[in-house]
Amino acid sequence: MEVATGGTRVLVIDDSNTIRRSAEIFLRQGGHEVVLAEDGFDALGKVSDHAPDLIFCDILMPRLDGYQTCAIIKRNPRFSHVPVIMLSSKDGLFDKARGRMVGSQDYLTKPFTKEQLLKAVEQFRPVRQTA
Repeated sequence: MEVATGGTRVLVIDDSNTIRRSAEIFLRQGGHEVVLAEDGFDALGKVSDHAPDLIFCDILMPRLDGYQTCAIIKRNPRFSHVPVIMLSSKDGLFDKARGRMVGSQDYLTKPFTKEQLLKAVEQFRPVRQTA
């Protein structure tokens, strides 16, 4: 079994404490570094401070929703390359299309399983060159 050195740094943005904690546990079990944010405003500071490799972003949040948060992150040249995966309890075509319009790479329906979350990280994490 290959062990990831340094894992992927993942930012999880969700206003639900339950979802944040579940994602944190699943991702840490997968060997990844986790940063948590409870809303879009909180997330914008953490993106800048922690430079995540991948972002999971809830759609329905107070103050700044997931679409707005994703659009702001993608407009910043420093983070425009970072994959954003939208999280939602709705599995609608409109939500998925709107997510793509603001720059998200994928869409995960809540509640998600550990396998779904880790599979998404594997699919979208950046490939690091080994020496």
